[in-house]
Amino acid sequence: MSTLAELPLIASGKVREMYDLGQPDNHGSGGTLLMVASDRISTYDAVHPTPIPDKGKVLTGLSTFWFEQTGHIVANHLISATDGVPAEARGRALVVRRLEMLPVECIVRGYITGSGWKDYQASGSVSGIALPEGLRESEQLPEPIFTPSTKADEGHDEAIDFERAAELVGDRALMERVRDVSVELYSFAAELARANGVILADTKFEFGLDGDDPATTGGTLVVGDEVLTPDSSRYWPVDGFQVGRGQPSFDKQYVRDWATQSGWDKKPPAPAIPDDVVAGTRDRYIEAYELITGEPFQAWLERSGAA
Repeated sequence: MSTLAELPLIASGKVREMYDLGQPDNHGSGGTLLMVASDRISTYDAVHPTPIPDKGKVLTGLSTFWFEQTGHIVANHLISATDGVPAEARGRALVVRRLEMLPVECIVRGYITGSGWKDYQASGSVSGIALPEGLRESEQLPEPIFTPSTKADEGHDEAIDFERAAELVGDRALMERVRDVSVELYSFAAELARANGVILADTKFEFGLDGDDPATTGGTLVVGDEVLTPDSSRYWPVDGFQVGRGQPSFDKQYVRDWATQSGWDKKPPAPAIPDDVVAGTRDRYIEAYELITGEPFQAWLERSGAA
């Protein structure tokens, strides 16, 4: 089996690297990729020099959990968390199908918070969707809303309405399916998470097309990248939840709060993170894994061969 150093690196982001495994597989002829999650953490679009131990394994383990839970809703790109994964990357890497990714971020909001709360305060709507008057911060919406955004290579993604998303994708019927599947995925995950003591406030999906299914025109819709992790979603503990204020969350908000108060000007290079903030952040990621999946984090390490 190859090591990471022997594989062709085709993309490197703030958190992930993608390697080309090349070989076709029985899931389609488009080839396969190795998707590796690092322990890097970023705030304000800048990567801090201090890693969060086990963060990449939490993201990968949770993505695997949700891919397995949601396969009845939509196909996903997961092939294996073990077969074909180099020993050095076990627990934080997945072998996945190569997809033709759609050029939009698919965001679903079940609660009014974050940038959506700011938009609502200014306009009474989010991404062109009018919301009821008098909502308070962190309040649950009458029903989940689909609020897509652009995918920015640099800088921030831009919130767009459904019509603009359909233009970017170039197929309105496909975009309608993406919207409906996104909301169904969110609703299913939110119900499961809530039963385990966690509120899924909002989340982001990325979809692609697998063009190797002869029964479809244009390709099968497939959810890819990471799904329903603390990096792509806003999770809140049910205990202590209170409408009318911001909520503590199981994500990098702990680091973001520290960075905001540190005096850093939010421009690269990002500062090193203190040991206590690193430890607190790691604890939150692992707690999120254990609450949502209902199993010890160690179980994922052993199952994936990372232990």
